[in-house]
Amino acid sequence: MVDKPFNDYTYNQYLNEDKLMGSICKKCGAKYLPPRPLCIECFSSDMEWFESSGKGQLTAFTSIFVGPPFMIKEGFDRKNPYCVGVVTLSEGVKINGRILGVDVKNPETIKVGTPMTLEFLHMGEGENMKTHVAFNVA
Repeated sequence: MVDKPFNDYTYNQYLNEDKLMGSICKKCGAKYLPPRPLCIECFSSDMEWFESSGKGQLTAFTSIFVGPPFMIKEGFDRKNPYCVGVVTLSEGVKINGRILGVDVKNPETIKVGTPMTLEFLHMGEGENMKTHVAFNVA
């Protein structure tokens, strides 16, 4: 657990510090990532932070050959596709992110169940910096 009060810090602030933080309900133990201020299992608002190990397994994925404008600006297109997926983390929560270290042009070679480790992709600088979640083959 983390010593910062749940409502005093944000998920994105933690991402910018290379920490993947979720919320856990103090009443029933349900975990959420991204974090939630209210437990949807028992409806408690008594939540606290937990830090993910960043290790998990690929649960689902897709190769994207025609992306949205912001990905096209990053150089992704029909000739340079990218992969996104869902990773089930060792803590039991699922999170989506970019999948690295796979042959995106040949999605049949990508396997569900592949061990993954967390990476942080930092875009921009200063106050304009955004951090995105990505996973690489372990």
